[in-house]
Amino acid sequence: MNFHVMEFLRHAVAHYGYWAVAAMLLIENIGVPVPGETTLLMASFLAYSERDLQLSWIIVVGTLVTALGGSLGFALGCWWGRPLLAPYQSAFRIRSQALARGERLFSRFGATTIFFARFVFGLRIVAGPLAGVLRMPPRKFLIWNFLGAAVWVSAVSSAGYLFGQHWHRLERAIKRFDIAVVILVLLAAAWWWRRARMNHAPGHHQS
Repeated sequence: MNFHVMEFLRHAVAHYGYWAVAAMLLIENIGVPVPGETTLLMASFLAYSERDLQLSWIIVVGTLVTALGGSLGFALGCWWGRPLLAPYQSAFRIRSQALARGERLFSRFGATTIFFARFVFGLRIVAGPLAGVLRMPPRKFLIWNFLGAAVWVSAVSSAGYLFGQHWHRLERAIKRFDIAVVILVLLAAAWWWRRARMNHAPGHHQS
């Protein structure tokens, strides 16, 4: 990550504390690609090294704001509908066909998608708005959105605190973990798509 961005985050968290953490997480979870994960790591690192922040409050504030941001993204998706997806398609260069396949997977595995999307940067940004566009039942979304927020914030914040002295190494490790999750999701999707094609192939009969 750019050195100036890291310095900006450190300055913001050091001077504005929980408000800076809340602002970054809220913006990211509404659907704007800002480094919310790195903000959590920075805040927990400062809690470890300088004691100006407390880990417990980072987790409480982070969970509530992350869940709120996801809910706002969901509301925007419900309100604006499919046109809201156009900026994401442009920003991430997503083809319409790929988006359609993603929507089918999201519709089929929506609840677990919301939960695990928290651990993947790109999915974390679009999960809330996409769930709203696809009209996921609000109750189901709110439950899994909050559970995902709580687990994600707790895991990232605790890791940043416990491994504070190796913070830069930890950040790189988490990014590699994100890539691994993406690969697993793609493999699972490919397996499901292949199985669905075989089940609908002519002459195929269920035993």
